[in-house]
Amino acid sequence: MTADTVDLMVRQMRIESTGVVSLRLEHPDGAAVERWTPGAHLDLHLGGGHVRQYSLCGDPDDKTGYRVAVLLEKAGRGGSRRVHETLRPGDTVAVSLPRNNFELLPSPRYLFVAGGIGITPILAMITEAERAGAEWELHYGGRDRSTMAFLDELAGYGDCVHVVAQDRDGILDLAALLENPRPDTLVYTCGPEGLLAAVESYAPAWPDGAIRLERFKAPERVATAGEDASFRVVCESSGVSATVSPDRSILETLEDAGIDVPNSCREGICGSCETRVLCGTPDHRDSLLTAAEQESGATIMLCVSRARSDELVLDL
Repeated sequence: MTADTVDLMVRQMRIESTGVVSLRLEHPDGAAVERWTPGAHLDLHLGGGHVRQYSLCGDPDDKTGYRVAVLLEKAGRGGSRRVHETLRPGDTVAVSLPRNNFELLPSPRYLFVAGGIGITPILAMITEAERAGAEWELHYGGRDRSTMAFLDELAGYGDCVHVVAQDRDGILDLAALLENPRPDTLVYTCGPEGLLAAVESYAPAWPDGAIRLERFKAPERVATAGEDASFRVVCESSGVSATVSPDRSILETLEDAGIDVPNSCREGICGSCETRVLCGTPDHRDSLLTAAEQESGATIMLCVSRARSDELVLDL
C-alpha cells in the first residue's frame, strides 16, 4: 500500500454475465470507505505491474464498500485475467481513492446510452437520478443477452430500461434517440469506441456539453510522419529538467529522471497524470479534457500529450 492507495479485501465475487465478474471490496476491519459520486472509478493494483481502472457501479450512498465489474479481455494486457483467474474472496488488493472524470451533473432529464461493459458507470447514475426525482431512460446494447451484465438488477426499473441485444434486436437506433435534441436533457454514454464515435457525431446539434462520454480505451490515432519533435520539460518545484525525445512520452522521460508522477492508464483517458502547466503550449492528445480545457492550456496529461512550444514548465 502507498499513500495514494488503501488495502481492501475482496468480500464477494459474483458472475454478472458471460465474461463479467463483479467484486465487492471492503475494509478488513469494517471501516467506512471514502465517499464517491456517480461516474467515479478506482484503480486496482493487481500485482506484476498491472494497474487497471474500473468504474464504481454500486450505490454511492453505501459507505460499507465498493462494487466494480471486470470484463475478461482475452486479448488485453493481463489485468482482467488476473481478476478472473487469480483474485478470490478473502484476498487483499491495493485500491486507489475514487476519482471522477465523468461527473453526473444536475438535470431534470437524462438519456443514458450504454454498450457492453459501459453499463457500469451508468448504474450509479441511475440510482442518483432516481433519488433526485429526475426523468430518465436507459438504452443498453450488447451482442446478446448472455453477455450483458446486470440485466436482473435493471429489470426492476421497468419501462425506463430498453435492452437491445444485437443477435435478436439489431443495433441501438441512435438516430431515433439523438437526431432531435431534447430540451433540459443530458446524455451520458459509455461503451466501445464505435458506439462513442457514433454518439459523438450527433453532438454538434445538441447544446455544448449536453452529450457526455467516458472512454475505456483511447481512440486510434494516426501519426503524421515527422510530427513529433524533441522539446524540453522543466519541473518548477523539483528543479529537474529533461529533453523529451520523439519516441518517449513526457511521463516516461520524467520517470527516467526520477520524478514520481501518479499514473494509471497511460492512454490519456483516466486523468491520474494530469499536471498544471506553468509556461509553454501543450499539444493535447488525451481523450479526457474538453475542447475548452485543452484550449486554455492550463493542464496536460503527461502520458500522451506533448508540446507545441520548445519548452514546457510544469508544476512538479
